[in-house]
Amino acid sequence: MRCATAVCWVALLALSAKATAADGLDAISVYAGTWKTDTVRVDSPFGKAGHDSGTLRNDCWRSGEFYACHQFVDGKSAALLVFAYDPAKRTYTTYPVAPGAAEAPAGRLLVDGNTFTFPWQSTQDGKTTRFRVVNVFTDADHIAFRQEYSSDGTHWTTMATGSDTRVTGTP
Repeated sequence: MRCATAVCWVALLALSAKATAADGLDAISVYAGTWKTDTVRVDSPFGKAGHDSGTLRNDCWRSGEFYACHQFVDGKSAALLVFAYDPAKRTYTTYPVAPGAAEAPAGRLLVDGNTFTFPWQSTQDGKTTRFRVVNVFTDADHIAFRQEYSSDGTHWTTMATGSDTRVTGTP
């Protein structure tokens, strides 16, 4: 499992319901701003139970056909996320770049109404496990999220739940 990437996905995803009204890369602009995060983890094969609170800041900009967010978690640089959008397929590809040049493969973003999902998978000892972070946006400044895993892609087990509240910036 790409643990560092998983942490970034959980922390990063501070999208709002307004994103569904925007098209393509413009939808990603709702990342911008500072967010208070609260996460509750349960015991799972991929982590221990616990509770975390923190501050997430996304400095975001668009340049041509790309949208980027430099993400800070509790004041420390955590990742640079670059988004590309294919309007013909209506799909997003994400490229996380971690400090120290740690390798991370490209990911996907799936958008369905007010639900934004970042799926990925990991294969270890010949066994593939699917993971996803699911974000449900209640309004422009609030998100409820969950992180899940599945061995078959159909039955999902929750590893963490939480909420993000925007404290500065506008979508």
